Amino acid sequence: MRLSARNQIKGKIESIKEGAVNDIVTIDIGGGNKISATISMEAVKELNLEVGKEAYAIIKATSVMVGIDD
Repeated sequence: MRLSARNQIKGKIESIKEGAVNDIVTIDIGGGNKISATISMEAVKELNLEVGKEAYAIIKATSVMVGIDD
């Protein structure tokens, strides 16, 4: 797999929650950290995603917001 996105984080699929149109895939990236992504149900099928399989969270964004607690 070759992509232009530099933020490629490998982990294991922890859960796939099915929705009406999209699914929410949660990837455990270690250290108690998890990343969730909402993707189409068709993409889940095409990629043959299953709990326990290795997968990459690939993040490509043009902006990042930062917040703090009051």
